[in-house]
Amino acid sequence: MNKTQKDQIISILDDVDDMTIATIRPDGFPQATTVSYMNDGLDIYFMTLSSAQKAQNISRNNKVSLTINRAYKTWEEIEGLSMAAVASVVTDPDEQQKIGAMLMEKFPQAINYDPPENEMANIAFFHVKPVVVSLLDYKISFGHTELINV
Repeated sequence: MNKTQKDQIISILDDVDDMTIATIRPDGFPQATTVSYMNDGLDIYFMTLSSAQKAQNISRNNKVSLTINRAYKTWEEIEGLSMAAVASVVTDPDEQQKIGAMLMEKFPQAINYDPPENEMANIAFFHVKPVVVSLLDYKISFGHTELINV
C-alpha cells in the first residue's frame, strides 16, 4: 500500500458514518448488516449487543467482509471500499473506553441512547482489522478498482 492509497482509504473511513458488514451465519449463509463505526486510521471499531446475530456470527467465524461508500449522485463519483477483514471482541477496559470516546466524538447524539449501567455488560466492542482492501474510484475510470494487501 502506498501513501496515496492509504491516505485515500483513511479519508473515506474518516468521512463516512456507516458500513455494511457481512458475517457468516450458523447455516453457512452470509448476513449483511449496516452498522455505524468509528476508526483510528485503518483500525475500525463498532459496538453492538453481545446477543446480536452479527456478534454471535463473529464468535464462531471472525472473518468478515465489509463495504464503505461515499455518497454519490452519478456513477462517475463512486468512491468506496470493499474489505476482507478479521473482527475480534475488545475486552480490555482501557480500549473499550477509547472506543466509547471515539463514539461520542463521531456520534454526539449517542448520549441520547446511553444504556442503563446494568445493560452495559450486554454491549460488545469489536475491532475490525483489514487484511485486503479493494479501493473503488470511478473518478479515475468507470469500474476502477485497486486491490491492496494491508
